[in-house]
Amino acid sequence: MQKNEIVTVTIEDLSQNGEGIGKADGYTLFIKGAVIGDQVRARIIKAKKTYGYARIEELLEPSRHRVTPACSIAGPCGGCQLQNMSYEAQLAFKQKKVEDSFTRLGHFTEVPILPIRGMKDPFRYRNKAQIPVSRDKNGRLIAGFYAGRTHSVIPQEDCLLGVPENAAITRMVLAHMEQYHIPPYEEETGTGLLRHILIRKGFATGELMVCLIINGDRFPKMEELTRQLLTIPGMTDISLNLNKERNNVILGHTICQIYGQGYITDYIGNVAYHISPLSFYQVNPIQTEVLYSTALDYAGLTGQETVWDLYCGIGTISLFLAQKAKQVYGVEIVEAAIQDARDNAELNQLHNAEFFVGKAEEVLPRKYQEEHIQADVIVVDPPRKGCERAVLDTMIQMAPKRIVYVSCDPATLARDVRVLVDAGYQLEKVKPVDMFGGTYHVETVCLLSNRKCKPDSYVKWKLDMEDYYRIKDTEANKERSRLGV
Repeated sequence: MQKNEIVTVTIEDLSQNGEGIGKADGYTLFIKGAVIGDQVRARIIKAKKTYGYARIEELLEPSRHRVTPACSIAGPCGGCQLQNMSYEAQLAFKQKKVEDSFTRLGHFTEVPILPIRGMKDPFRYRNKAQIPVSRDKNGRLIAGFYAGRTHSVIPQEDCLLGVPENAAITRMVLAHMEQYHIPPYEEETGTGLLRHILIRKGFATGELMVCLIINGDRFPKMEELTRQLLTIPGMTDISLNLNKERNNVILGHTICQIYGQGYITDYIGNVAYHISPLSFYQVNPIQTEVLYSTALDYAGLTGQETVWDLYCGIGTISLFLAQKAKQVYGVEIVEAAIQDARDNAELNQLHNAEFFVGKAEEVLPRKYQEEHIQADVIVVDPPRKGCERAVLDTMIQMAPKRIVYVSCDPATLARDVRVLVDAGYQLEKVKPVDMFGGTYHVETVCLLSNRKCKPDSYVKWKLDMEDYYRIKDTEANKERSRLGV
């Protein structure tokens, strides 16, 4: 197959990131925007030796799972990959994605997977928006979202995944910029002022936060903009975030408070959380309660357990666990998040939760080796790359009765669970939870129980498991492993 060649393809599967997969004369093609069951004419845009990428030129026969996206820019926008699929088909894809990761990457022959827990409404679920500001080719101020794999802004003031207040706030900020000739930030030159508009909403409280990320020290006529923003019901906190760096990181380290106390309050279940502009907080609070309730159930707490919560963020899972544990210890690398966790523990009068600043792969081994800590239950909720080698090693040496693994990436989850199972743990349950309707992302909670893992078996295990750490985590290698190419 050659670049620009036109082929007819029937879509037979979806990749891990939601691209359609089909074959033309035995040659595998990945086609963005295609749905299982579609028949398409496609143009090859990149051709490798055994597989390639193509784009749809014509939809010859639509799949029964295909729907018209609710959002007019769902195709070019990089945020939603699956809005052209029915929600039932999205859930089926995510269920299969988790199961395939365990069978193909984790080499499990049987996966104790439970039905995915979907949302009642896969729209308006995001409590946070980070909206870039730019100019279009005609010089008009725009705000919206980045096109897929680019930093080109597609105008869209009202994302259907976000709260309705986002549109009113965005329009108000753009009008203020127009009136006072305030330039947006330009990545190419490093000039201009406003980079992003950060908006957060507490679903349980209705409280709103606006934080303007600026390439400077002040925002012109901020007092006037503040008065306008305060006319929006629920407006509780307004601030500036100073980011003068020439990079793609959205938030800087300095917050200048304009109005409010520096946070909004929200609840997950009956636990209250103070959320600042810099706080990590799950963006779907309704499904987060489902996710954390599942983790709490899997932890099997009776009130007598010592629990370690690794990668704890602002203590969201830790405080959920502290309601039923004897003692909870949380570890997080971000110092500001740990301060939030401590403040949230005090806010909820939970005095059995203690938090440590540092990398989980450094804190846990050090505490185990120097202080001989033990745990009845360990909960991990790592970033997409999964647990570091030292974290898995130390957990196996500590040999807790149960490990609850919360993951946003089924591939690295399957890899790490394979390691734990081969060290003597038994995989009891795998529960997918849809937190991100319209996208290919899925959260998963796993319960592992200690059936035969003992510290003295650690040395042999370590020698046996070297190969598992050589698994590559890039999307390309996942797909090549998945397809056997």
